[in-house]
Amino acid sequence: MEIGITTFVETTPHVDTGKVTSHAERIREVVDEIVLADQVGLDVFGVGEHHRKDYASSAPAVILAGAASKTKRIRLTSAVTVLSSDDPVRVFQDFSTVDAISNGRAEIMAGRGSFIESFPLFGYDLQDYHELYEEKLDLLLNICKSEIVTWKGKHRPSIDERGVYPRPEQDSLPVWIASGGTPESVARAGVLGLPLVLAIIGGSPLQFAPLVELYKRTAKRNGHDPSKLTVASHSHGFVAKSTEEAVEKFFPPTAAAMNVLGKERGWGPYTRSSFDHARSLEGALYTGDVKTVAEKIIFLRKNVGITRFMLHVPVGSMPHEDVMKSIELLGTEVAPIVRAEVAKWEETEIK
Repeated sequence: MEIGITTFVETTPHVDTGKVTSHAERIREVVDEIVLADQVGLDVFGVGEHHRKDYASSAPAVILAGAASKTKRIRLTSAVTVLSSDDPVRVFQDFSTVDAISNGRAEIMAGRGSFIESFPLFGYDLQDYHELYEEKLDLLLNICKSEIVTWKGKHRPSIDERGVYPRPEQDSLPVWIASGGTPESVARAGVLGLPLVLAIIGGSPLQFAPLVELYKRTAKRNGHDPSKLTVASHSHGFVAKSTEEAVEKFFPPTAAAMNVLGKERGWGPYTRSSFDHARSLEGALYTGDVKTVAEKIIFLRKNVGITRFMLHVPVGSMPHEDVMKSIELLGTEVAPIVRAEVAKWEETEIK
């Protein structure tokens, strides 16, 4: 059971002071967060790609490279790479470079992205949203598979027996399929036999169990061993010494950030009651003390089959020291509880 962190490198106004952390300062803070996550024994850190003022993470590979030489064990991934509006050759080159600096710890999480700012920025038509992703994923996987690439598509110039360098330190650069929970994207991961990450950020995580089963069935039908496939989740949350402290610190910035997005997307207001409901055992918000968060991760593992859990913290801007403390608690106290419980199940299954 792997446990880690994801971030979008948010730069929204702090709810208590109104101050906005500069992009440069927030990027430096995230590098420090990655270093701490490595020191406290977390398994993975993911940085998402966004192209808007309230996030500073338009180039996740560069941020990960900044942390690569300062860390020793933690895996470094995008969360996600908006592949539809990027060039797969450049994506591969960037993450192969991170792989070299980190001595084989880089990963790519390939998704379509729920934000669309990158499409007009790079000159893509949103009408080609699905087609762009399918075509570019095909090219990326071809590059991962072969040093010399011959490929032809509709939305990108063809490649005729060209080498793509540098090659990764790992035998193969891991590519994950990121899904918001649509059967189509889950099935695609199964057909390809690629690891799957689910954004479980609303409703009940139990709703994702049938999708995990669909993923495994599809993989088996396409000649892949389901027992060797990895399923991850990305969920909002915050760990503190007490649940009261976690709620007090996490609700205001989360509500502020979610209500900004809600106005853009036509959602209803994000209220304290919806926040509290999501904190229940079967809710999708992993906020509370060490015991509460550990129990929820264990519940997710037992009932959905997740083998990698990534806590997304913060959602809105929070004091850097609070984020660092949450990362520390996740690594030093939550993760050992979860790993010990999973080890018990595995030992029982062997017997």
